[in-house]
Amino acid sequence: MKLVGQLTPPGDKSISHRLGLLSLLAQGRCEVGGFSPSADCASTLAAVAALGGGVERVGERVILSGAAGRLRPGQTIDCGNSGTTMRFLMGLLAGAGGRFVLDGDESLRGRPMERVAEPLRRMGARVECAAGGRPPVIIQGGGLRGGQFDLPVASAQLKSALLLAGLQADGPTTVNEPAASRDHTERLLAQWGAQIRRDGLSCTVWPGLLRLPAQIWTPADASAAAFFCCGAAILPGSRLVAQGVLLNENRLGWLRVLERMGGCVDVRRQGDDPEPWGDIGVEFSPELRAVEVGAAEIAAIIDEAPILALTASQCHGVSVFRQVGELRVKESDRLAAIIGQLGALGADLRAEGDDLIVRGPTPLRLPDAPLKSFGDHRIAMVLRVAGLLAGGWPRIDDEACMAISHPAFNDDLRRLAGMAS
Repeated sequence: MKLVGQLTPPGDKSISHRLGLLSLLAQGRCEVGGFSPSADCASTLAAVAALGGGVERVGERVILSGAAGRLRPGQTIDCGNSGTTMRFLMGLLAGAGGRFVLDGDESLRGRPMERVAEPLRRMGARVECAAGGRPPVIIQGGGLRGGQFDLPVASAQLKSALLLAGLQADGPTTVNEPAASRDHTERLLAQWGAQIRRDGLSCTVWPGLLRLPAQIWTPADASAAAFFCCGAAILPGSRLVAQGVLLNENRLGWLRVLERMGGCVDVRRQGDDPEPWGDIGVEFSPELRAVEVGAAEIAAIIDEAPILALTASQCHGVSVFRQVGELRVKESDRLAAIIGQLGALGADLRAEGDDLIVRGPTPLRLPDAPLKSFGDHRIAMVLRVAGLLAGGWPRIDDEACMAISHPAFNDDLRRLAGMAS
């Protein structure tokens, strides 16, 4: 099977989350084009509306009306499956007067929140997590102090939570990262009028109110594009163009790894508003070679690690992904899921501590038993691509979880593979 044609992935999930949530601290009204159709971003919009922000859907557009920081206290917010929604709201609500409860589905209730709660407490917020530092999270906000925070890991969600709290503190708040993570929050804050300064791995924000632009457009999701682009690189005869994709360098770690593997890639930048965007062309790449992905790179590819692991299974040699332990605390234990489920298809993968080792190239075969997604959208999607490489469309339990990030994933993949729906 091969992937041939053009694809426009859904609007970027990371930027869409931020557009909705930052509107709670902004004045004005904004028409958003290309807002992500994902279930996670629907959770964000529901939270925005519950807290007093204006949310209106008009066709494929979303119209946001800023709440200017005047939020409705006493709310219990259902964040669904979205860790981004919950962690951002922890920082945002830490500065709001009143009591709030953040909860989510069974998967989200198993994810760690204490690393966000602890620095917010140091800023003066009262934040309580359930046993093990998990949700639900209870927040009594208001009266925040600025300060300096050194993050234990590179995490855009943790960094963003502290910056949103810092917008409501009594003085400047500085966040220092050990390595670069996604910078969408800093970009939007600067564009929306915040006083913010970036210096290498350090970012400082001063308290203040944001202002919404009249219009904004969301480029196509770079992480969604990765599954199709990497699939095209390993499926013989493929020739694919992903159009209108976000080209922020902090989101293209997966593409740089694919290029190091020897992937046939052509990137054409088309614009810069609100961030760089353009088209990514990929052709089947028959001589892919093994690579080592260092620990400093992992934060930039953590969402794409499953598809990169599949790609590595078709490379010549032994690929090593260093320090990917963060995969254990995503929507599922993705490290175990990658090894177990791709292994069921015939891939040769193993863990050595927190390192992922992949030997290739290995031919894949369709298993007799259904594959397991563990309710994790990125596991379901990588198994669907792996199935094409094995020559078919295997059974995957709970593949409806793909809607968390890309509701039309199966339809898009079938169309590009020339398969009947």
